[in-house]
Amino acid sequence: MVIIPTELLTDNGKKLKSILNELIAFNDLEQDFIDWFKSHHFCNSLVDCIVPGKPANEVYQQMQSDIGFTDKLLTVSEPYRLWAIEGDENVASVLSFAQADQRVIITPDIEKYKELKLRLLNGTHTLSCGLACLSGIATVKEGMADKALSAYISNLMLHEIAPAIPYRLNINEAAEFGLQVLDRFRNPYLQHQWLSITMQYTSKLAMRTIPVLLRYYEMHKSAPPYFSLGFAAYLLFMKAVRKDGDKYYGESNGQSYLVNDDQAPYYFSLWQKYSPEDIVSIVLKNTAFWQTNLQQLEGFEASVKEKLSSLISKGVTQTLNAVIAN
Repeated sequence: MVIIPTELLTDNGKKLKSILNELIAFNDLEQDFIDWFKSHHFCNSLVDCIVPGKPANEVYQQMQSDIGFTDKLLTVSEPYRLWAIEGDENVASVLSFAQADQRVIITPDIEKYKELKLRLLNGTHTLSCGLACLSGIATVKEGMADKALSAYISNLMLHEIAPAIPYRLNINEAAEFGLQVLDRFRNPYLQHQWLSITMQYTSKLAMRTIPVLLRYYEMHKSAPPYFSLGFAAYLLFMKAVRKDGDKYYGESNGQSYLVNDDQAPYYFSLWQKYSPEDIVSIVLKNTAFWQTNLQQLEGFEASVKEKLSSLISKGVTQTLNAVIAN
């Protein structure tokens, strides 16, 4: 058998095999079973295709009319799709369905595809979601229709993240993938909420973006302006102004929002005790968050402080426009 888990976990095939090995040992299964178990392939895989499910009612009615019959299970997905499966020629011979779609890719190493998705799609989402929420823009589609935020997203992705992906990639390949991601962000049928992207904001920022920042510094020895602005927006978004039970709420544009992050109590305490400038310094040197001292990156602290101050005093739109103009 060839077993392909599809959970969005790194090395999901190895993880599943490890769990099953633990269960084999726990249940003291016989050697014949162990030998049989070892004969099967467990493949790491990456699935990338947004499937929103049943469309909005007006779209659904139009689609029913177009196809000429009623389909109560009608499901829509975005046109883009990728299923990268880690395997050799033997695995490919078993998974014959891969021949039906060129976007099912069976290769000995899927790390490249993981890096492209993690940095360009997920990383851009993470560095943009705070700005979008603070400016009152609800969905990714709306963000791409906003001139300033759209320019920020494009420049961040193509000029700061793509060249600094911490993996040996052809820059043209990264740029091509980035342009595909921008098209996906513009999909008129996807209602992807920016607020949902802020869930566990801190851990996402650490995993998806900090390796890119460190690689950028290796290349340029200077602070990336779009990244700095995204980080400043993260700090401001994490400013909860109200605690209700064990939940923390921020406020922007007269609207309350949930800070859905394990570090919400930490930031609630920080914003009550310290100035914005001090908070930048404290957070950047928190190695428990970032696994490195970001305060040591020359110019990054000053850049984040400047942009946080601008966000607070001038607002998101004016700050965005200033960064883009420079």
